Amino acid sequence: MEFLHLPPDLHGAALWLPLVWAAIIALAVAMYVLLDGFDLGIGIMFTAAESENWRDRMMLSVAPVWDFNETWLILGGAGLFAVFHFAYAILMPALYVPVFVMLIALIFRGVAFEFRFKAERTKHLWDKSFHYGSLVATFAQGVVLGAFVQGFESDGRAFTGSTWDFLTPFSAMTGLALIAGYGLLGRPGS
Repeated sequence: MEFLHLPPDLHGAALWLPLVWAAIIALAVAMYVLLDGFDLGIGIMFTAAESENWRDRMMLSVAPVWDFNETWLILGGAGLFAVFHFAYAILMPALYVPVFVMLIALIFRGVAFEFRFKAERTKHLWDKSFHYGSLVATFAQGVVLGAFVQGFESDGRAFTGSTWDFLTPFSAMTGLALIAGYGLLGRPGS
């Protein structure tokens, strides 16, 4: 392998450890998309359910794994922060707004999920809260994905763009496409 000349300090763990962590983070994000995408899809399609019985069945289908699914997102974010801190230093300032909106929507959705089972008179309000929380969280994730695909302005190890650079027609369309995709994962009767 004469064509591959690595600097002398990139051998052993310095070479393979970042690759292993990149694979772990990629796996965590993929698992989050598949598993919590189903939960979000149920929330997106929640108001389309034909009856109260269907909505109860939809909620009960995710209740056992509800908390575990979002753990994958925490693993991905914490791994990025701990291992690839220079990338984190560029990505987070570029994505503060959509990530913050996503986290607030996920919290709101979690509260609606828990209170729906306890409420009798206000169950319909928690149903709508669960639906809109899922919509907003999914759209924010799509905007993050779209902005990530487009790239970020940086100068060395610092983000140099503005606060609203993430919001483009492409990232908005990616958000809408993710809503459609997650909706397919969570449609009633599937």
